[in-house]
Amino acid sequence: MAEHPELVAEMPAVARLSTPERLKHAQKRRAQQLKKWAQTEKETQGVKSGAERKRRRRKSNSQGKRVTFPDSIQLLEAAARHDAEEVRQFLQSGISPDLCNEDGLTALHQCCIDDDGDVVTVLLEAGADVNARDSELWTPLHAAATCGHLRLVQLLIQRGANLLAVNSDGNMPYDLCEDEVTLDCIETAMAEQGITQEKIEEARAATERDMVREIRQLAQAGADLDAPRAHGATLLHIAAANGYAEAAELLLEHRAGVAAKDEDGWEPLHAAACWGQVPLVELLVAHGADLNSKSVLDETPLDVCSDEEIRAKLLELKHKHDAVMKSHEKHKSLLQRRTSSAGSRGKVVRRVSVSERTNLYRREHEREAIVWQRAQRRDSDDEDADPRRRSTVSPGGLGEDPPPLPPRGVAGAVIFCFFFLVLSPLCCGRIPPNLLPTATAPPSPPKPAAVAPRMRRGINPTTPWPTSNGTERPPNSNARAPRRPPAPGTPRPPPPKAPGRAAPGTPPSSN
Repeated sequence: MAEHPELVAEMPAVARLSTPERLKHAQKRRAQQLKKWAQTEKETQGVKSGAERKRRRRKSNSQGKRVTFPDSIQLLEAAARHDAEEVRQFLQSGISPDLCNEDGLTALHQCCIDDDGDVVTVLLEAGADVNARDSELWTPLHAAATCGHLRLVQLLIQRGANLLAVNSDGNMPYDLCEDEVTLDCIETAMAEQGITQEKIEEARAATERDMVREIRQLAQAGADLDAPRAHGATLLHIAAANGYAEAAELLLEHRAGVAAKDEDGWEPLHAAACWGQVPLVELLVAHGADLNSKSVLDETPLDVCSDEEIRAKLLELKHKHDAVMKSHEKHKSLLQRRTSSAGSRGKVVRRVSVSERTNLYRREHEREAIVWQRAQRRDSDDEDADPRRRSTVSPGGLGEDPPPLPPRGVAGAVIFCFFFLVLSPLCCGRIPPNLLPTATAPPSPPKPAAVAPRMRRGINPTTPWPTSNGTERPPNSNARAPRRPPAPGTPRPPPPKAPGRAAPGTPPSSN
């Protein structure tokens, strides 16, 4: 047989041949192809025979080993192929009709889904459990009612199927049926069996009631309520996934862990969010469940939730939780700042108190000076209103020129206070009685001296001194009443030697 390059090279020559010649040339090339194919096939058969001999040799050396399958797989595979005869042969060989796969699905479940009445009849005649449950607690009647297979529903009810069977979602067969005719058949059967709404509610709560009873028994026995069960799930995982609020509350009262994780790293909050149990989500969050907890695959409860309503609820709870935690952290930091600054504030107060103690004496006299200044201003106004008093009464009651006013300002106030409080009692004496004038006429009632009240703390000590013609000594709370003016014709006592001083030999002033 010619090779490909040779065939390509002869194509121009073949194109110039006539039709009969080209036909003969094609027959020649076809004969060559068949010859080449026969030779190749002969070689291939030799190779296959050698491989077969080797395979048989290996089989003889393996002592008759072969691949086998479990009986459950063989039975389910035959039921899925709708082979009623093979199913009957398996059952006659002693295989149980209730064998199931890893999901708990039996051959009867599979046939009810596929609407295979013949195999269903064979299985029921072999004694298959009409109320068998898979991993999600579905019975064959659940499957037939969901698919709307009326004939199978009637057959299962006749064989004693439980009309009140509840699956893991809390649904009964009539809850899942959408076909009107099939639903009428189920409701008619329920009415014939005397099933009322009360019995339906009791049947729904039976599973949770059994779980609550089991939890109470475990708690009384002191058992660990967080002990992992199938797939590492705890009782709180089961209650959260199924929406058993009473069981969950009882577990939380006995301090079951809300942060317990199963083999997949799911917490009870993951289970409640995944299966849409809103009351359980709120309950777990209220007891401290972490909305940001992650599973082995870094999934939060929000990630495993597919229901938009549940997602919105989770987001709302998350925002509220974040706001509460933020407020808590703010108050906590504020309390820490207050606590840390309490000691330093006390030290500042103590330092200020020590520094003020050195100036306390000076400040007290400044305040007294202000009081005297205001009293002097009032006395000056009184003298302006009474000319006779202004012309006859002097600060010492002697009628002489008044002493000069004290200097103005704070320094002047301090000097003035120091003079009248310290030096005046020491250096000044009282006027001798023999120098006092004797009254020959009834004196006019004296005008009481204005006594200025002691001012409260906080007055500005830098208040300027007022300009006044009055020269009387500013009275204080302990000042004596003014002296009576001398009667006409009485001799006046000698003038004092210094302003603000009394005559020599007089007793010291009580001030």
